[in-house]
Amino acid sequence: MTELEQYLHSYFDFDQSDLSTVASFFKPELVKKGDYYLKSGKSCTKLSFIQTGMLRVYVGLEDREVTQWISSKGYFITDLSSLIFDKPSRWNIQALTDTTLYTIQKSDYDRIGDFIPKWHFTEKLFMAHCFATLEDRVFSFLSMTAEQRYNVLFESNREIFNQVPLQYIASMLGMTPETISRIRRKQLI
Repeated sequence: MTELEQYLHSYFDFDQSDLSTVASFFKPELVKKGDYYLKSGKSCTKLSFIQTGMLRVYVGLEDREVTQWISSKGYFITDLSSLIFDKPSRWNIQALTDTTLYTIQKSDYDRIGDFIPKWHFTEKLFMAHCFATLEDRVFSFLSMTAEQRYNVLFESNREIFNQVPLQYIASMLGMTPETISRIRRKQLI
């Protein structure tokens, strides 16, 4: 069983035959450090699973860049609105490290239901998971202090703190780099 199949199996209720069928649609892809998986304004035509590496999802504003998320090993990456609704992406997705992916093209993604009868139910669960993750993120911004948001991210995604510039992490958490530095100093005491 490949790493992709293992992840799909842990997340979705597929038997081995369906697992192999779904995994067969995903092809290896490499995005070199600094290269773009997707640029804003372009249509996103793929969904990928990160095998190794890190990608930053961000938007460039007039006066700054805002990091929406940093995605690492074991996560899916795409611009979901662009992929599903075929509209231009608002996000840039750039490799922070050399990143190896398993990628499925939209044309193949749209055909999975022809091969796996319960795909549409599984896709619905996947979308619900994405929505719940977004809800959790909004809830944290509305109900947690900056320090609490920092701690939650640190506990759930520790590896990014050693590999990602602090300004990206600060932006993702809705704070300034100075605030994140104060939180780190306070926790060292």
